[in-house]
Amino acid sequence: MAPMATLILVRHGRSTANTEGVLAGWTPGVRLDEHGAAQAAALPARLAAVPLAAVVSSPLERCRETLAPLLAARPGLAAETDERIGECLYGEWSGRKLKELAEEPLMEVVQHHPSAVSFPGGESMRAMQARAVDAVRDWNARVEATHGEGAAYLMCSHGDIIKSLVADALGLHLDLFQRIHVEPCSVTAIRYTRSRPFLLRLGDTGDLGSLVPRAEGPEEKGDSGDAVVGGGAGAS
Repeated sequence: MAPMATLILVRHGRSTANTEGVLAGWTPGVRLDEHGAAQAAALPARLAAVPLAAVVSSPLERCRETLAPLLAARPGLAAETDERIGECLYGEWSGRKLKELAEEPLMEVVQHHPSAVSFPGGESMRAMQARAVDAVRDWNARVEATHGEGAAYLMCSHGDIIKSLVADALGLHLDLFQRIHVEPCSVTAIRYTRSRPFLLRLGDTGDLGSLVPRAEGPEEKGDSGDAVVGGGAGAS
């Protein structure tokens, strides 16, 4: 099982939409909040021991802001943009409050049968996963061809994109991807080989605070057990 690339997936830091309980999607002007900026500032030290052959970013501002401290700490390393790892196209759901969306009949399908979901005026969740997986396969080949087998590269993306990539790596049906959770600015690592991927890290923040029970947040609705569409604000 010769190694191919190791993919370091970073979810963007906590954003203003996360703390306001809004499903941002591709809504312009969504930036990191103060805590998200601090998370991004800590990223270079967390990844200091990892040599990166390439950095790839979603085109959305909150991802580019998350990467800025890392790129400043590594002169000569620049981020390339790939729209295929941009946030899910939520269409008419974009910019709306998650508590409001929880009342939509489609939300039950999003939670339990996401492979059947097509957002009004947006894209299907199957299409979201397919484009993200295609992007990773293309970048795996590109990094391996340029930097050799076993090279590591980083992608900064979004909660639902990362969850769908983890589901693909684990061989899980998309209908099970809502069982996966990734915190803002967390690190997920997948090592690809000729025969199978290996999940090395999942939503790693280096902080166990996310395991502490907490009061209901702005994007949550009681104790329903539903996944937060878009990924949520995290534990802090």
